[in-house]
Amino acid sequence: MESWLKHYCSSGFGYSVRVRRELKERAEQLGINIRDIVEKALENAIREKEREEMRSIASELRELLCGINDEEWTRLIRGNRDAR
Repeated sequence: MESWLKHYCSSGFGYSVRVRRELKERAEQLGINIRDIVEKALENAIREKEREEMRSIASELRELLCGINDEEWTRLIRGNRDAR
C-alpha cells in the first residue's frame, strides 16, 4: 500500500460541521481548537449513550432474575460447578 494512503487510512475520517460564523470567529480569537472540542463532546456523548444502554440491559436482567429464589440460585451454581 502506498505510504500516503496508509497514513490517510490510519489517521481517521474527515467530517464537516457547520457552525455559526460568530462562533468560529470568537473561537479563533480565543485560541480554541474546535476540532478538539468536537472530539471531546462526541466522546462524551458516546460514553453517555453506552451508559444508558448498559443501564437498560441491567434493568432487563434484574427483572428476569428477580423471580429466582435462593434455592434455585444454589442449585444452578452447584450444577455449574459440577459440570466443570
